[in-house]
Amino acid sequence: MTIRKQWPAITWALFILIVTGIPGNQVPRIPAFLEWLSPDKLVHVVIFGILSYFMLYGYRLQYLKSKHRSYIVFNVVLISATYGMITELLQYYMFVGRSGNVFDFYANAIGAVAGGVAYFLQHTKNKV
Repeated sequence: MTIRKQWPAITWALFILIVTGIPGNQVPRIPAFLEWLSPDKLVHVVIFGILSYFMLYGYRLQYLKSKHRSYIVFNVVLISATYGMITELLQYYMFVGRSGNVFDFYANAIGAVAGGVAYFLQHTKNKV
């Protein structure tokens, strides 16, 4: 596999890093009905779901040839969720005006799983 096949995932990962690094006072605050179920969590689910999906798209040839597709999906989901954890740690320790949140990490991980499951279900019949 070449990096060229992963350009959508790499571009999306850079986008996530840039967006999560924007100072907190620059991001509009969305009022939440419950902090852990805020609309912000849906954004986390979506962006990390897209990341997992794009990563699996980059591995599509290996995915189609493999008899262990669930292993590939598991690894991609693990990488995507780990990246979600890293962005939360960066927000907590490094990015100015941002704060990492364990519930945001949970939403990132749920999104990573959702993207992996969506790809897996969409491509169970050897189609790309």
